[in-house]
Amino acid sequence: MAHFAKINEDNIVVDVLVVADADEHRGQEFLADDLRLGGTWIQTSYNTVAGGHRLGGTPVRGNYAGVGLIYDPDLDAFYPPQPFPSWTLNESTFQWEAPVPKPDTTTGKYYDWIEDDGEWVEIVLEVTPGGTDDNPYPGDGNNPPFYQWNTETNEWDLVPE
Repeated sequence: MAHFAKINEDNIVVDVLVVADADEHRGQEFLADDLRLGGTWIQTSYNTVAGGHRLGGTPVRGNYAGVGLIYDPDLDAFYPPQPFPSWTLNESTFQWEAPVPKPDTTTGKYYDWIEDDGEWVEIVLEVTPGGTDDNPYPGDGNNPPFYQWNTETNEWDLVPE
């Protein structure tokens, strides 16, 4: 089975359809004329990711086309829209890159790009266990013991370990 992406006049992918192997060689004609879907159809491969082929084969047009991706006829490649004005397209991987490399996320930390500052900022996840001013959560929310709100007594009950 072969996959073909339909692009609009702005080279944005608006649909992706599967074509039987017997019609792969004439996918554009088959989809536009035989099926009367019109438009421009360009072959894509779901095994192509970031300029490579997942199974070691030949990559087809940078990335597998998905709705909303851009087709660049000069590069003959599909890639996502530019996420931030300062980011540049890597024409080998067909992925956008920040002007500053992203910090290592294998440490369990998460980062978000702040365009106005031109930097990655660590996202700090805080547990907000709830409660009210009159009945604040009795623990820290990250370590035992844990509590749950009892709607019948309007108090915090200890959760058994």
